Amino acid sequence: MKNSTTTTTRKKSSIVRLTRNSKIFKNIILAIQEKKAQHIVSLDLRKIPEAVADFFIICEATNSTQLNAIANFIEEDVRKKSGEMPYKHEGKHAQQWILIDYVSIVVHVMMPEQRKFYQLEELWSDAIVMEHIDD
Repeated sequence: MKNSTTTTTRKKSSIVRLTRNSKIFKNIILAIQEKKAQHIVSLDLRKIPEAVADFFIICEATNSTQLNAIANFIEEDVRKKSGEMPYKHEGKHAQQWILIDYVSIVVHVMMPEQRKFYQLEELWSDAIVMEHIDD
């Protein structure tokens, strides 16, 4: 038997299914665009049974200062506009790849070298990919 006070399980919600029109999704994309991230894509993982989230959103920063600015602004802006706090975030100290986990949406803010090396789009090639171009 698991002790519920010491074990936190990250589970993708099966009750609320997000779409690209969901408030939090739109707010994340807008926050990324406002901080001038490059090569913004979203991967729709909803039809992939082993996926840990409904969507991955991936973008690139040109330097570590911008990487941190994008990640910090996403968290701040989404909290203000959607009332959502991330389940967790990782990578802020390494300054190469920052992951912000909203459970149903996982945001990857990456330096170009890490994005090229890990190739998340190819790893999740069954996902429907959409490019998000700042208008």
